[in-house]
Amino acid sequence: MVEPAGEFETIRELFAPLAHPEWGRGLRDDVAVVPSRPGFDLIATKDAIVEGVHFLPDDPMDTVARKLLRVNLSDLAAKGAEPFGYLLACAWSPRLDWPERQAFAEGLKQDQVAFGVHLLGGDTVSTPGPSSFSLTALGWTPAGAAVSRAGARPGDVVVVTGQIGDGWLGLKAARGGLALDPDRIQALTSHYRTPEPKTALADLVLAHATASVDVSDGLLADLTHLLEASGVGADLALERLPLSRAGSAWMEDRVDPEAALLDLATGGDDYEILMTVRPGAVEALRREVERRHDRLTVLGEITARCGLRVSHQGQPVAVGRMGWRHG
Repeated sequence: MVEPAGEFETIRELFAPLAHPEWGRGLRDDVAVVPSRPGFDLIATKDAIVEGVHFLPDDPMDTVARKLLRVNLSDLAAKGAEPFGYLLACAWSPRLDWPERQAFAEGLKQDQVAFGVHLLGGDTVSTPGPSSFSLTALGWTPAGAAVSRAGARPGDVVVVTGQIGDGWLGLKAARGGLALDPDRIQALTSHYRTPEPKTALADLVLAHATASVDVSDGLLADLTHLLEASGVGADLALERLPLSRAGSAWMEDRVDPEAALLDLATGGDDYEILMTVRPGAVEALRREVERRHDRLTVLGEITARCGLRVSHQGQPVAVGRMGWRHG
């Protein structure tokens, strides 16, 4: 009979090799020791994912680990922060034995190299299920410079990076619920399982954004969070929503384009950066984003009148659910 994977074996064999050689203390201690950095603020963010809620039971475990790390790095990017390390907590269900844990650690290893971060410490436990994982990401910004949700002012322009809707469509694709070409299904599924955090744009957020948030709960929901924090409103044109090629292909068969765009704008899991910027900064920001092989789209503008007003082709749109709501 094969013994189930244990806590200390998991730490020693799988996670200790991922630890920062100095600050993580080889995961042989109860703490990590994080050095100070004169002239910088330490930025911390924490997200958790749960099997059956944030990832599917049959998702490959390397992609589960990579998604966990990436959604946290996305939060850092939206604040303009440079990532440097993370803390991890794993609650393994009985179905996740040694091979699944190895795959999970391998996914983290790949993304540590890709994003220049190290594991600093954490915990690993067993649970009857479902499995859940929590990660706290740490990063640096110049002192006092971290961009908040609360800085938007009337006259600012609302912009977003990349494309919107691929996270929601990717979940449908992963569940076998889309009728598109195989290459587009693959692209959408990949986006859902391993979204791309916009860490390469963090310095542009610092330089240009008056307020910023990453798009995780849905574009409309996250914009609403930003508006409430800033005490302002916004006008947003739904037809400006930036779509990927797969998203555009899906739209071709929609009998109600307005409703379809609302689905994409409220679905979530996009992990793009939604910003407000001063009007005079938009073109310089757009040029620099495009130079980095990304995309910037103007969606609307900030108003003194509070609340989000959505239109489609110049006509007001009644919006019910803004996006994902956590329990």
